[in-house]
Amino acid sequence: MGETKSKGAAARPIETKSELVAYLEAGCKPKSAWMIGTEHEKFGFLRDTLRPLPYDGARGVRTILEALRDRYDWEPVFEGENIIGLKQGGASVSLEPGGQFELSGAPLRHLHETCDEVHTHLHQLRTICDPLDIGFLGLGFAPHWAREDMPVMPKGRYDIMRAYMAKKGALGLDMMLRTATVQVNLDFSSEADMRKKFRVSMALQPIATALFANSPFTDGKPNGYLSKRANVWTDTDPDRTGLLHFVFEEGFGFERYVDYILDVPMYFVKRDGAYIDVSGESFRSFMEGRLPQLPGETPSLQDWDDHLTTAFPEVRMKRFLEMRGADGGPWARLCALPAFWVGLLYDEGALDAAWDLCKDWTETERETLRLSAMEHGLAAPFRNGSIGDIAHKAVTIARAGLKARADLDAAGQDETGFLTTLEEIVEGGRTHAEELLAKYHGVWNGDVSHIFEEYAY
Repeated sequence: MGETKSKGAAARPIETKSELVAYLEAGCKPKSAWMIGTEHEKFGFLRDTLRPLPYDGARGVRTILEALRDRYDWEPVFEGENIIGLKQGGASVSLEPGGQFELSGAPLRHLHETCDEVHTHLHQLRTICDPLDIGFLGLGFAPHWAREDMPVMPKGRYDIMRAYMAKKGALGLDMMLRTATVQVNLDFSSEADMRKKFRVSMALQPIATALFANSPFTDGKPNGYLSKRANVWTDTDPDRTGLLHFVFEEGFGFERYVDYILDVPMYFVKRDGAYIDVSGESFRSFMEGRLPQLPGETPSLQDWDDHLTTAFPEVRMKRFLEMRGADGGPWARLCALPAFWVGLLYDEGALDAAWDLCKDWTETERETLRLSAMEHGLAAPFRNGSIGDIAHKAVTIARAGLKARADLDAAGQDETGFLTTLEEIVEGGRTHAEELLAKYHGVWNGDVSHIFEEYAY
């Protein structure tokens, strides 16, 4: 999350596994240096036709990126002749495979800064896109576009992934082209702190899935899930997705996670700006100089850093932890996701209380929670209660954690206000997905296209 490496160090060949462990361990930071990095994806669409944005054309993705560059001084990122992203300070704008627009926010100190960043991004997009009659929609899954309707962004990495995904699961292409998420990246101070945060966030990720469930439609009709996005991940690629139960094993630490990543099949190696397809090959073989596509060559730390981004578990570690279990959602709810996790993980008392909430759950119970959350949301049964009961406790703990942080804005308000939308959800017992379904079966009269009108950014 904003860490830097010297170019020479990144390019130096890796000699031992201990270097990979040290690379992750270098992410440890004192509490005073902990930051918050929020990422969110959204679907762009043409307001007159309700079609997804193409890459090219006067009302396409390229035009938007170029306009943001020219008007707001973003630095362009190119692949070949195509602009594929933007950078400014510690933030970036990037493209997911189906053209989903992603803001990867800068590492920030508190949630007030996060919310300011989100609103600045929205203002910039509206300034550029309103005259083009382009809107954006926050959902976990494209509501009525078929897979073949989705544009394909000109990124070599995604070409390799699309070809390989089709071999590993029935829904991998849907994951790439038709899903959108919001996530937060958070720091740790030591291996023990990482371990505790990893365990708590992995166990409670299904609770976040239920709280943020917002993808009940596929091809214009209800799909049987409250979070179709979460369901898609169950049939994408079992080698690199899901809950990592080894996180709860005795002795888990940086080295065990390195062993996991070493066993995740590779997608690509990047050389001279081009992506070389090595899909299915082993990073262990690469370290031994036995990669068929690059015989005799061994990886650098930059190759390792790239490979770390090709695993997609519900919580992912780089030099920080990424919470990956939530659907994209309404603009007002984007700041609630980082508020939830910061409240749970960044205050020691809250972290202890969160661990007490889930420490005796079994592997079977964690898996059951994951599957039931995507289908039934807060109403899913668990032990003598429901996911809603756990969610209520978790949000209460998060509020206490934010209160204890006591980070105030200019008006003297702490960060607890960002949880209000989640408190309304747990009190009412109804997810945003259920709100959408009620409208579909009621005032929308079975016409999901109303969603573009009522819920566009």
